Amino acid sequence: MKFHLPFTLRSASFLALCLSIQLAHAQEHKPYAPSVYPDRLTLGWQENPATSQSVNWRTDSTITNAVGMIAEADPSPEVAAKAITVTATTQSVKLDGTTKLYHTVHFKNLKPATKYNYRVGNGTYWTEWFQFTTASDGPVPFSFIYFGDAQNDIRSLWSRAIRGAYSTMPKAAFMIHAGDLITTSNADWQWGEWFEAGGWINGMVPTLATPGNHEYFKDDDEQRKVSRHWRPSFVLPENGPEKLKETAYYLDYQGTRFISLDSQGALLDSTVLDQQADWLVKVLTNNPNRWTVVTHHHPIYSTKSGRDNQEWRDKMEPLYKKYGVDLVLQGHDHTYGRGLNMPLGKSRKYPDGPVYVVSVSGPKMYDIGLQDWMDRAASNTQLYQIVSIDGGKLAYQSFTVTGELYDSFELAKNAKGKNQLTDRSPVLKPERLDLPTEYQKRFKPEQLEEYNRKYKEYKARKNQ
Repeated sequence: MKFHLPFTLRSASFLALCLSIQLAHAQEHKPYAPSVYPDRLTLGWQENPATSQSVNWRTDSTITNAVGMIAEADPSPEVAAKAITVTATTQSVKLDGTTKLYHTVHFKNLKPATKYNYRVGNGTYWTEWFQFTTASDGPVPFSFIYFGDAQNDIRSLWSRAIRGAYSTMPKAAFMIHAGDLITTSNADWQWGEWFEAGGWINGMVPTLATPGNHEYFKDDDEQRKVSRHWRPSFVLPENGPEKLKETAYYLDYQGTRFISLDSQGALLDSTVLDQQADWLVKVLTNNPNRWTVVTHHHPIYSTKSGRDNQEWRDKMEPLYKKYGVDLVLQGHDHTYGRGLNMPLGKSRKYPDGPVYVVSVSGPKMYDIGLQDWMDRAASNTQLYQIVSIDGGKLAYQSFTVTGELYDSFELAKNAKGKNQLTDRSPVLKPERLDLPTEYQKRFKPEQLEEYNRKYKEYKARKNQ
């Protein structure tokens, strides 16, 4: 015998089924609701890294009395008794219809080259005790980590990039992110994945982040703006142009000047481009450091065919050459390329401009263009980079997320500021240049033929 549900009950059952399907899709990613306990902890700077350290974190809207505690590191467990308490500032941010609080504490008057323990909370709900080491007040050797775009599948696949990088260089001074940390500017769950992927590493190694095009969104006033998450989530120097607070800035660290440029803001507005270029001239002119490293999202020279940033290149590259920028770290093109803007056939031993790098740390991949400027390339490969600076020597290494050394070069700077380049990559494993499976499937025969032609030209040039 069949039992037939009344229409109203059948309708309710159907609606319940639809609701359960919607909820199932809504739960494809983890919820990242804030609580009374601090989360999304990250280290940063707004002042001298030798004498200060800033910490940023998030809680729910009930925690309004946020503080930080700090003490010189000691192997004794009696850390709290020796620590001083510093009051944090709090910012209320409404995202996804709910209010979150972001807190920042600035630890100041610290000793250079000194290890400290710290924690943050509100007196009842605390993080664990973390530690960091302040910078030296002079040009002492150090290393830092550089990531290209994370952007997609952050928790599942980008996590192995940041964790692999930390495993390779746990004493890195800081981490540089060259934009597109996420793919949807204001999607809180994507930022939640980004902070989960880094986890406690973000509380031990400071972050210097640069926005990409995916950090920008169109606001209700039809203006393109940087993500509502950007300034609440990071503590970055506020010494850039007025319109570009914490997106364009510079930081001096142990004899090297690091400069972040907001290429997306510049490409959206030519007045911002001009303003940023004028600011950059001042920053490069009054630069007492031996080395200069620039980071921005859009490449001066692309690694993908059909993508070009001529307006950005025409404005910025002459300044890089004129003022002796050594290294430019970029993202955006989801492949890997490292090289110089020098005529083919000319010795590349003495660069007349910076070394350019485009890299990708997340799993989203494009087809590679194999351009003439490139001396080492990679396709369909997640990577992270470690750069070490010691006096007149800059050593660069790029690793796959499985830990294999993929690219390596050194710059040696003489007393006149001229660099000599030593390329260590020829002795490494062959380049990974196969197209991603997605492109192999969707490319038309003429596109595959064009790629194979460029591949043969690239290999022939490398074999000269």
